[in-house]
Amino acid sequence: MSGPPQEIGARSFAFAVRVVKLCRALEKKPGSSRTLANQLLRSGTSVGANLEESKGGQSRADFLAKVYIALKEARETHYWLRLLIASEIVAESQLQPLLDECDEITAILTTIVKKVRMRNENSEVRKENRDSRT
Repeated sequence: MSGPPQEIGARSFAFAVRVVKLCRALEKKPGSSRTLANQLLRSGTSVGANLEESKGGQSRADFLAKVYIALKEARETHYWLRLLIASEIVAESQLQPLLDECDEITAILTTIVKKVRMRNENSEVRKENRDSRT
């Protein structure tokens, strides 16, 4: 498998760097900030890690599974960012750029998953048509 477009790989890496920096700042605060930072750190860095793993996918299904996990991690990251805002740990104005990037990454990953699924379905239909002719 060739892997996801380079842009999403680079973007997810840059996103992870921003998440790490945010989490380092959150860990300096007492209380629940540290717990939330740990959750955010895990999900926010997992997006890029799973995309990196997808490059070595042994099949289209394996590639799809890893990209889908990256998508789920992006959605989870969005949740933690929203929770930081709602609980007034970090001002919305500070996190809005990160939330926007998370939304864009989620949209890109959703598109990749849909396209791969469509290709898989089309491939199955072609295979069934070939098999029915023989």
